[in-house]
Amino acid sequence: MSNTEVVVIGSGIGGLSCAALLARYGIDVTVIESHSIAGGAAHAFERNGYKFDSGPSLYSGLSYTPSPNPLRQVLDAIGENIPCVHYDTWGCYLPEGNFDAQVGADQFCEILQQLRGEQAVTQWRKLQQIMAPLAKSAIAMPPAALRYDLGAVLTVGKFAPNVLQNAANVIKLTGSFSRIIDGVITDPFIRHWLDLLCFLLSGLPADGTIGAEVAFMFADWYRPHVKLDYPIGGSGALVDALVRGLTKHGGKLVLNAHVEQIIVENHRAVGVRLRSGQEIRASKAVVSNASIWDTLKLIPAGAVPKRYVAQQQAIPECDSFMHLHLGIDATGLPSNLGIHHIVVNDWDKGITAPQNVVLISIPSVLDSSLAPVGKHVIHVYTPGNEPYSLWQGKERNSEEYTLLKQERAEVMWQALERVIPDIRSRCEVTLVGTPLTHARFLRRHRGSYGPAIAAGKGLFPGGNTPLTGLLCCGDSTFPGIGLPAVAASGMMAANTITPVRQHLQLLNEIFS
Repeated sequence: MSNTEVVVIGSGIGGLSCAALLARYGIDVTVIESHSIAGGAAHAFERNGYKFDSGPSLYSGLSYTPSPNPLRQVLDAIGENIPCVHYDTWGCYLPEGNFDAQVGADQFCEILQQLRGEQAVTQWRKLQQIMAPLAKSAIAMPPAALRYDLGAVLTVGKFAPNVLQNAANVIKLTGSFSRIIDGVITDPFIRHWLDLLCFLLSGLPADGTIGAEVAFMFADWYRPHVKLDYPIGGSGALVDALVRGLTKHGGKLVLNAHVEQIIVENHRAVGVRLRSGQEIRASKAVVSNASIWDTLKLIPAGAVPKRYVAQQQAIPECDSFMHLHLGIDATGLPSNLGIHHIVVNDWDKGITAPQNVVLISIPSVLDSSLAPVGKHVIHVYTPGNEPYSLWQGKERNSEEYTLLKQERAEVMWQALERVIPDIRSRCEVTLVGTPLTHARFLRRHRGSYGPAIAAGKGLFPGGNTPLTGLLCCGDSTFPGIGLPAVAASGMMAANTITPVRQHLQLLNEIFS
């Protein structure tokens, strides 16, 4: 048996953000990870000299400070920086045609003028006017100030002037984004475009996405002179930075250690029991970075009310992903090949329809360290639109599974052929990931990337639980399926465990 103050279950970005911040606060923290590498859904891996991002590929707000991006706020707090390269354009392959889109407002208006005419431009400009104050409201309260206890009165109060100036917009931000655009946007292409952006943010279309999420995106993507970031070294570099921050402040990361159960004594979480039988005691708290459904499996029967269990189990989950990870010969490819490409096959099917949206990332066009000389690394995926039910019960080593992988991967190959027509003949490394891959390697319930809670249909569970001493962080506790959301959740859990005095001191340092 070993002792610590806080045990964090899982080393995803949420868990690492929580643990690194706790260590920065001077709290003895131990992260328990069942895999041989840290990072959860954001971990990186290497095959034959190609370095792959397993999950996220789109980043912003990482290269400057102060930044509204919660992950940047964590990095600031722990004294870590990530070198980034910048770009502002991605390729779009839509039913209306193919074009390059830029972050920022002006170039998109040029596209609208060509595709839809002056009326569409007018509607977009009107939306920008409406979103400008909402965007300011969305970033008025930095997630670093939030916590789950009454101490929030003091930490949030530090930013009260900003919040009060934007208070009138709070109600709009808590409703669905469709409520903001209804009556303003009637052009069908812009509606489809906004549905696409919402789907990439939350896994849901505009009528299910909270307005605050989109306002946050507008604040970052449509500010003057905006650029998107790609961290040198990919998502693995972000994971490494968080681990460095954790360990340099005295925290510990334990790999290849699977948590079997949360230990509960006298109605309080007091540690974890590993599959090996070892116990790790936590005097302050246990924080679970597992999903809400997977966390329930770790809590002993009867330790939390049955009503709570039923509520958590009933929360709908986003669908899973299909992935293609490719290492290719880049001979003869254009020198201006873009890093990102979005393919939408049919607007009429709905943006969340299975295999309707495909994302392509070629990060080695910006960061040559990710692939051998003269090669490229490619990540293609269907984002949160692959039904787990198609895969449930399949044996991973069976011919049936192999054939289903080939069938369900075909839409990704066809999407990539629109960017690199002879892609199949260039491949040197080919890896196909399925929902079963997610469920197995990421310890994800049904291979999901988190709850699909539509705006107005319920609240995210948050970090508190009915079990004293147990907090949660990760994509199950904060709206959104991207890195900013999970980093914010990790900060909130860490802040809640920390005395208010220390929390305020840190806020003074990173927002001085």
